[in-house]
Amino acid sequence: MTDNLPTLEALKAQARRLRATLSGDAQAVSHSRSLELIAAQYGYRDWNTMHAALGNRTKAGPPVALGERVSGHYLGQAFAGEVIGIQSLTPDRYRVTVNFDDPVDVVTFDSFSAFRKRVSSVVDRYGVSAEKTSNRQPQMQLDV
Repeated sequence: MTDNLPTLEALKAQARRLRATLSGDAQAVSHSRSLELIAAQYGYRDWNTMHAALGNRTKAGPPVALGERVSGHYLGQAFAGEVIGIQSLTPDRYRVTVNFDDPVDVVTFDSFSAFRKRVSSVVDRYGVSAEKTSNRQPQMQLDV
């Protein structure tokens, strides 16, 4: 059962996103409650049971798989698309190529646009690029 689960870090990140989403919808929950909800989503009785089943393993390898549907942000723009290429660069860096469902405008200037349908970015095992935009946000951040 644990082979198909994300890493402990990824599960905790899911719980943080769930908590943020619910609080944005005026349904505030505690961090521990969000962990319990994530555990239930994966079929576990509670967070402690799932945590024990996982141990402290970490995910080795790329954050996504070839052909996987992904979403995230590229240059601050939300996207959904398909992973069409993965190249391992180092044990913790991967060049990921994503084909967006809808082109993303990579220019923020009002009088000019430049749309990209396919991009490659170097990300870590969490799906976040080390390269940052001028406002210090990752160039690419995959929702993993």
